[in-house]
Amino acid sequence: MKRTYVRPTMVGERFVANEYVAACGDTEYGKYKFICDAGGGKKGDVYEETNGQDGLQRDDKCLTPGLLRYYHSCNVTHYADTNDEFLEGYYVPFGGSAQKVIIWTDHGRNVHCTTNLNRESWETTKS
Repeated sequence: MKRTYVRPTMVGERFVANEYVAACGDTEYGKYKFICDAGGGKKGDVYEETNGQDGLQRDDKCLTPGLLRYYHSCNVTHYADTNDEFLEGYYVPFGGSAQKVIIWTDHGRNVHCTTNLNRESWETTKS
């Protein structure tokens, strides 16, 4: 086997950003900022609005039995993707009256409710 000499060379490439490279945080969807404040820490149940009639018509079917029993607000500010699912519903404190809320389930992991029903007034941020 005969060896041949190959002269070493150095090749450099230049990175040029194009329209397909997105900057960090520059996404199509932003984040809503809202406070989980329904009930002010009092325990109760949360029901999803399912029949389109104003007011709670209770049939003892919670949004997710077990998950929403004994709900209480955490009074924490949350950042949720603007394309997340937000549900209309009611918070009912034990021994109290129904209060209309917006429900966010954090992709089914946890339940948070806000009494600020006007989502257009919620602060938004880039994700």
